[in-house]
Amino acid sequence: MKRREALAILGGAALTAPTLFFCKKRSTIMKKEIKTDKAPEAIGPYSQAIEANGLVFASGQIAIDPATGELNNGSIEEQTRLVLTNLKAVMEAAGSSMANVIKCTVFLHNLEDYAAMNSIYGDFFSSPYPARAAVQVARLPKDVKVEIEAIAVK
Repeated sequence: MKRREALAILGGAALTAPTLFFCKKRSTIMKKEIKTDKAPEAIGPYSQAIEANGLVFASGQIAIDPATGELNNGSIEEQTRLVLTNLKAVMEAAGSSMANVIKCTVFLHNLEDYAAMNSIYGDFFSSPYPARAAVQVARLPKDVKVEIEAIAVK
């Protein structure tokens, strides 16, 4: 199918809709930084979260206590609880909530920790649960056991 035919099927909406894929002017995409002291500060050139056109894109959270700045080197359960608590604080700072999370990605240092992580994860979400991917990675920042990122609606 040619581009012109595809645009005709969409009724020309692709030319005027403020979307990421067909937008003529980037200025039509509203982008706002989300920042809270109830979650760890960004430790690099990134934001805790970005709100864009009614969606909240939260950066991966790791097990750092925002009050002390200290890394939690505890069990996978302890780290997961702190990660999700930090993520909840970011969502609330954005004017959203864990109930509005539509997609999560869970990065695990060891996939054998999946069941333990999942038991804590279930305490923070209710049905209908967000879509989710969980992957094992070779290494995570500060050698933590788990990192979780999320996308939510506002």
